[in-house]
Amino acid sequence: MKRTTTVTGILILALSACTVHAPAGTASSTGPVTSAATTSNSTPELPEPTGPHPVGTVSLHLQDASRPDPWVSTAKNRELMVSLWYPAKTPSGRRAPYMTAKESELILKGAEITGVPYDALSRTRTNAFLDAKPAGRKRSLPLVVLSPGFTEPRSSLTALAEDLASRGYVVAGIEHTYESLATSFPGGRVATCAACQDGKGEAFWTKLGQSRAADVSFVLDELTGAHPKWRGASFIDKERIAMAGQSAGGGSTITAMLKDTRIHAGVDMDGTTLTPIPDSGLSHPFLFLGTQAMHSPGGKDTTWERDWAHLTGWKRWLVVAGAEHASFTDTALLVEQLGIYRNPHLTATRAVEITRAYTRAFFEQHLRNKPQPSLNKPSARYPEVKLCSVRTKSCS
Repeated sequence: MKRTTTVTGILILALSACTVHAPAGTASSTGPVTSAATTSNSTPELPEPTGPHPVGTVSLHLQDASRPDPWVSTAKNRELMVSLWYPAKTPSGRRAPYMTAKESELILKGAEITGVPYDALSRTRTNAFLDAKPAGRKRSLPLVVLSPGFTEPRSSLTALAEDLASRGYVVAGIEHTYESLATSFPGGRVATCAACQDGKGEAFWTKLGQSRAADVSFVLDELTGAHPKWRGASFIDKERIAMAGQSAGGGSTITAMLKDTRIHAGVDMDGTTLTPIPDSGLSHPFLFLGTQAMHSPGGKDTTWERDWAHLTGWKRWLVVAGAEHASFTDTALLVEQLGIYRNPHLTATRAVEITRAYTRAFFEQHLRNKPQPSLNKPSARYPEVKLCSVRTKSCS
């Protein structure tokens, strides 16, 4: 079986005006992109959240002393940066940065982009306010964990995170250290992608899935344990926890759910699954949401169809016509606004709207028990979204 996933990173691929899913064990090269129709004062911006609450955010620096880092042998503790987004009492303080200038520089240099200032991505205007006071009642807010694609920073899912937070969710975006092109820590230290140096065979992706599952469980411990690391942790409802991810982050969602029963629902956005579901099955609700070209039944990625039979609870398989791999992240939006690349089949703004709408519907139904008709039949509002049938190997 061929495993397909992103090797060089969603941003690099989008900046190169194409999307590559490379079989494990092979290399993929997109080549340099040499120009961009942008100016030095370009300021990308994320769309406003759709919910009624202002959004607050805070970053946590967490260290897991119980395990060494899986990618760097000299790092005795697993060290993570985690961003939290949450409903805030008031929109006070300054807006949060999208990423640091150094992170932006390393990402753009890695993509060999010219014509764009190296700090261009860090200038992105967000909608969340730093350290704003959380709003809510004790144990009233569902928690959603977000995991980005391989080589991607946690910031690549900010538009989705802000929207969920504005709807009354706590969202934890995990930076999987040494799997991202650049991770900034307090004090200015920056970790780069040590995992990028490893061979990308089957063992690599199994290791990555297991490492991410361990990261997720550790973050849940730090947010919901006896001594939580966030001042608003008492607002989290420990019985309503879910996970979503894109690319490798989506592919590791099933791995995390099999490992940690606290995760009650999951979404895989265009990611090859990294761990097969055992014959005993997975009974929690699950949503596949992907590109039509790659993830229609009978398509190039066979892992969804393999796992479908072992998902024994509520499940849906949706594809988005015209979407590319980067469409489920902020990447498509940023490169379009910077004049680097535009998907001719689906605008980035529309892609963000669809991603927000369907992930939100899934969480509303399965964490808040609010039925969502859009998950059961085609929507006139979103005709791009097709409901797939494994039995007929078709999507309509």
